[in-house]
Amino acid sequence: MNVRVITIEALAPAKPAHGAPCNGCGVCCLSEPCPLGMLVSLRRHGRCKALRWHDAAAQYRCGLVGATVTPQSSGAARAKALPARIARHLVRRWIAAGKGCDSTVVVEATQP
Repeated sequence: MNVRVITIEALAPAKPAHGAPCNGCGVCCLSEPCPLGMLVSLRRHGRCKALRWHDAAAQYRCGLVGATVTPQSSGAARAKALPARIARHLVRRWIAAGKGCDSTVVVEATQP
């Protein structure tokens, strides 16, 4: 059995069951990056460099999704935002956002 220790924010939600909706627990990205995260992190194991903790939401989120989003209002600005919207769509697709928990990692609490 392969045992690894990962550090998780104390306020992070508990890992959902495999296939259940993602709740931002971060276990998947803390244990290993997804294929897109591997490109960004330049590693196949360990925490993804794109993972971000959000205090206000008390959850982890992929920094690659947020990095591609720029709010725009004018027509010219919306035209410039099109590549950002396409990039956001592709990043969300590549990381399987909204598809449910795909992590089979078993989480056990440890004593400090």
